[in-house]
Amino acid sequence: MSLIVNGKQVHGPADPRVSLLDHLREDLHLTGTKKGCNQGACGACTVLVDGERILSCLALAVQYDGRAITTIEGLAGGDALHPLQAAFVEHDGFQCGYCTPGQICSAIGMASELERGVPSHVSADLAADAQWTREEIQERMSGNLCRCGAHNGIVDAIRATFATEASA
Repeated sequence: MSLIVNGKQVHGPADPRVSLLDHLREDLHLTGTKKGCNQGACGACTVLVDGERILSCLALAVQYDGRAITTIEGLAGGDALHPLQAAFVEHDGFQCGYCTPGQICSAIGMASELERGVPSHVSADLAADAQWTREEIQERMSGNLCRCGAHNGIVDAIRATFATEASA
């Protein structure tokens, strides 16, 4: 069994009961992905699997044999920050920073959903393309909690990064 983590093929865990989160943190030493509630309620452990956001605390690593997993460490290109990471800094989208990796990974997965036209609970017209409104982003990011209250900066950073790209 092997996984592709941040573009590199790695061995899976010896124990098939290990969560993807624990494998990333304990075996692969990728500690950017955080263990918050360990129950799938806070979103701190969000990573991307084949571009889709998942809660890694609820997933067994063996479920993702051969699949591409991207963690916060895999988003940046060399020494340069990913545009969303830079926007989080610019718009104060973090305070303590604990939830930030999950927020960023979730936002990247959310952007893909919006680009594909996947509706959300607040989408006014299910047949129309989803819009980059504050309400739409808040709904789609509602599974990622921030105890510090940086939600306005998070939404601003997402809009500055992706809404600009969508209108270009």
